[in-house]
Amino acid sequence: MIGDAEKMEALITDWDSIPVEKISDGIERQMVVGQNLMICRLKFDPFVVTPAHSHPHEQVTLVMQGKVKFILGDDEKIMSAGDVLHFPSNHWHGATMLDEEVVLIDIFSPIREDFL
Repeated sequence: MIGDAEKMEALITDWDSIPVEKISDGIERQMVVGQNLMICRLKFDPFVVTPAHSHPHEQVTLVMQGKVKFILGDDEKIMSAGDVLHFPSNHWHGATMLDEEVVLIDIFSPIREDFL
C-alpha cells in the first residue's frame, strides 16, 4: 500500500514500485490510498470467482486486461479490456474471470478501511 492520509503532498510513482499483496489464491492486489479515495490494481488468474457482494463505497472498475463476467444486480454481462463500470454505493456485484489473466483497476470512495 502506498499513501498516507496524514501526509497531504503529491505522490508520483509507478505500479512496479508498489508492493504486491497476495490476498488469496490467484489474486494479487496493489493499493494507493489517499484521504478520501483509493485505487487498487488487481491481477486475477483465469477462472477465479469473486462472490457477489455489496458495500457502502462507491466503486469504479476499469478492465485493463482479459475478459470478466460481472454480476450486476440481477444481470450478468461480459466485459473486456477498455470497459469501465460504475457501482453506486450498496450495488450488488461480483465477477468471474474467464479463460485468461485479468487485470482490473478498482477506485473506491471513501477508502475501504477493510483493505488496510
